[in-house]
Amino acid sequence: MVKVEESPGKGRGVFAARDIEKGEIIERSPVIVIPKEQRGLIRKTVLRRYVFRWGATMRDYAIALGVGSLFNHSYNPKAVYRNNHEEMCMEFEALVDIPEGTEITVNYNRDPNSNKPLPYDVID
Repeated sequence: MVKVEESPGKGRGVFAARDIEKGEIIERSPVIVIPKEQRGLIRKTVLRRYVFRWGATMRDYAIALGVGSLFNHSYNPKAVYRNNHEEMCMEFEALVDIPEGTEITVNYNRDPNSNKPLPYDVID
């Protein structure tokens, strides 16, 4: 359903390997949970660029396996992600119909409609 390719100016990204319909689950990525007590350690590594907030209070981090940590950010995302605590995974769902070959992006602010600035330059 998806493939990983270079995204101009962004490094690797996730692209549709076939047409994907709105509402379709694109990816279910198992996660490795990093307790809040270890967040400071992660911030000192390259992994800081690949973590999601996790847990009931969102104080833990999680690293999504598979392609889950390779979705790039956009303020006009093609997909939304959600934590599935019961199954210990991140779920990525298409917000719109996504044609084959299109980069699949998410809004790192969690809310697909959020325009909140991120702590780094955004290439949209």
